[in-house]
Order: sequence, then C-alpha cells, then structure tokens
Amino acid sequence: QVQLVESGGGLVQTGGSLRLSCAASGRTFSNYVMGWFRQAPGKERDFVASIHWSRMTYYANSVKGRFTISRDNAKNTVYLQMNSLKPEDTAVYYCAAALTVRTFDSDVEYGYWGQGTQVTVSS
Repeated sequence: QVQLVESGGGLVQTGGSLRLSCAASGRTFSNYVMGWFRQAPGKERDFVASIHWSRMTYYANSVKGRFTISRDNAKNTVYLQMNSLKPEDTAVYYCAAALTVRTFDSDVEYGYWGQGTQVTVSS
C-alpha cells in the first residue's frame, strides 16, 4: 500500500512558478513509477509527467520545456517544478503511483492516488 499526499498548490500569475510535492508512505517508494496528472473543471483527467524508478521521465507535449518532474527516494517524495505557467495550466493536480505501467500517460495504469492540490493561474 502507498499513501500519497500532495502539497504546494496555490494561486500564481501568468509566467510564474510553483513547485508541487508529493510525499509517499511506504518503504519501497524507489520501486514505483510516479506520475502527475491534472483535471480542469468539466474536463477529463490528463497526463502531465511521470518518472520511472530508473529516473527516465516523460512529459505531455503541453508542458515540455516548462515543467520538470524529479524524485528524491531518500525523502519518499516526487516533485513537479512548474515554470512559465499559463492560465490553461489551471487544474487540480494529482500525484499517482504504480509498480509497473505499460503506458506512462494512462491514468488507469496507476493504482494509487493522492487527494489533489489546486493550481490556479491568473491572467
């Protein structure tokens, strides 16, 4: 079992930055694929980024070059550094975990989810 708790969301102006954190419980955090997804009001949950236990990373095209996912296995934490934020980045951001995935950007592959943290980007 893995429990995930996100933090770091908030209100920021266009062009600003935020860093989201996701703290995970459990002793085998380093074995998990970790992902970030987001859901805007009235829309489906979308893939943002993921990081394999090998530290290989994957990004949605909409955030490439602006967002960076990283992990600190000693702290059982995964981060999402978000720069050059845009109003269209406004959403609830969710952290997710899975031992194995076949498709990194598919939310059904992830079995563990946090409660979400709100990110609002004002224009």
